[in-house]
Amino acid sequence: MHPILLKIGPFTLYSYGLMVAVGFAFAAAIIYIRAPKFGIDRNTMIDYIILLLVAGILGARLLYVLLNFRYYVTNPVEILNLSGGGLIWYGGFIIALAASAWFARSRKVEFWNASDLVAPCIALGQAFGRIGCYLNGCCYGAPAPNWFPFGDRYPTQIFSSITLFVIFIILLLWQERRRFQGEIFLGYCLLYSFKRFLIEFLRGDNPKIFSGLTMSQLISIAVFITALFIFMIRFNQWKRKKSSGSK
Repeated sequence: MHPILLKIGPFTLYSYGLMVAVGFAFAAAIIYIRAPKFGIDRNTMIDYIILLLVAGILGARLLYVLLNFRYYVTNPVEILNLSGGGLIWYGGFIIALAASAWFARSRKVEFWNASDLVAPCIALGQAFGRIGCYLNGCCYGAPAPNWFPFGDRYPTQIFSSITLFVIFIILLLWQERRRFQGEIFLGYCLLYSFKRFLIEFLRGDNPKIFSGLTMSQLISIAVFITALFIFMIRFNQWKRKKSSGSK
């Protein structure tokens, strides 16, 4: 583990924070470059992704604090300490989704269209974030069997990072074949929730809360079912529209 990469006097460079910043920078650059392909103003998208970053961090921290409420009641100052991680992705996802809907409405941007542009880069940012988790030592895996060749615990952070890079590439290619607005974002929701559900079986830091499943697995099931339902509705709407347009 290397939670601290550099320390010069009062300045401390944390590996987790650095990886989050690197992931955000790459994601922002790609969104900025590809925005015109979606008919969206680049400057508008910069405002959009900054809002998503802030809302995502706040939501992710809020859910983490709520799930560890007993500790933070007696240590309230620690709520603001993000140097060691302490973020839960689904909390950030929910709050960022609400912020996204508000932004789209207030700036007159098509929500599904903007979400399709951003979706691959969400996975990219997460991939770098999981590298930060690995360096920080959080989100660690369960004890591995003796035959496992990569240590005494599953490197779930690395498994997640590799899978997220793959999801990023899949979604980026999928953008070129998009049939209806919302397809890429909903595809991200399906791929990520499925990946997260499986990875959780190898995690060693999340308690089982219901039928041997973690909170993240229960949320993943809900996200997958909801995304699949909306995907089928929008897909059928696209098919009907295409069919009526061809007559």
